[in-house]
Formats: sequence, C-alpha cells, structure tokens
Amino acid sequence: MFDTFLISTGVVAIAEMGDKTQLLSLILAARFRRPMPIIAGIFVATVLNHFAAAWIGQQVAGLISADVLRWVVGIGFLAIACWALIPDQISEEESQVKPYGAFIATTIAFFFAEIGDKTQVATVALALKYSPLWQVVMGTTVGMMLANVPAVFLGNWISARMHLLQMVRFVAAGIFALIGILALLGIAG
Repeated sequence: MFDTFLISTGVVAIAEMGDKTQLLSLILAARFRRPMPIIAGIFVATVLNHFAAAWIGQQVAGLISADVLRWVVGIGFLAIACWALIPDQISEEESQVKPYGAFIATTIAFFFAEIGDKTQVATVALALKYSPLWQVVMGTTVGMMLANVPAVFLGNWISARMHLLQMVRFVAAGIFALIGILALLGIAG
C-alpha cells in the first residue's frame, strides 16, 4: 500500500548522502545554531520543490508509453548513479547566508539549491514511474529529512568525518545503477 512512499524515501535518502544540500545543512547549523527553524525550513523547501518536480514527472508520464517510460527511468537512474560518483561542493558564494533568520534563510537556500539537483531529478524519475503523487512527494521529503536532520543536529561531528560520505556516495551509485539496470530489463517496478 505504501510501496511508493517507501521507495521514494529510500531513493532520496541515499541520493542525498554527501549532496550539496546536506553540506548546506551543515553550514546553516554552524551559522545559526538553531536546529528547529533550520529543520522546518528544510521541510517546507523540500515539499514545495519536490511537489513541483513530482507533478511535472507525472504529467510527462501520461504522455509516453510503458516501454519508453521503462527506458527513460532506467537510463535516468543510471545517470543518477554516475552523478552520485561526483562529489558535491559548495562555493563560497553559495555558503553565504543572508541575515533573514534561520527559517527563511534555510527555506530559500534549500529551495534554490534543490533546483536541478540529483534528488530533484530522482523525484521526477520516481513520479514518472510511481503514484500516487502525494506518496512520491512525502516519500522524497522524508528521505531528505532523514539525510539532513542528523546533519543539522550533528553538524560538527559530521563535518569532522566528511571522508565517510565518500564511501556512501559509492554505495549509492551502485544502488542507483542496479535500479537502472533492473528497470531497463523490465524487472524493477
């Protein structure tokens, strides 16, 4: 019954490991030292961004055949696997936080940081394949929260161990590649 929700949660939680928005969580936590407004901002930005991405994905899904959809999803996950191998970095300009308060700064920064990000692309791919829309959006949002809330609370501890995130990137790439291959073979979903 909640397969779509669970798949969406797992895919995005894995994709978010070592992502620039996770790095942004660390920066915001160090800057504001107010975890609850930061977490609320991450949640609001993710719901808005991923709803738009999932809605677009479902609109496109109605326009293409099941065979084409299988290839699009399979190739999409293979592309995300390759993308996961590239370490994200935040430029000095992106790390500048405006003095609007923790919640507003986080909401704005996260919404824009997610545009074109691999978790947003994964959300589009998930919405192409799965429904209902609300389960995709809430699943991807919960996945983002699972990856980012610990970064907010444990910012200093995590930032001292960033090398561990490299290993997670390789595991995530392998999982995405497997999902992509299974989708291309018509086994997944």
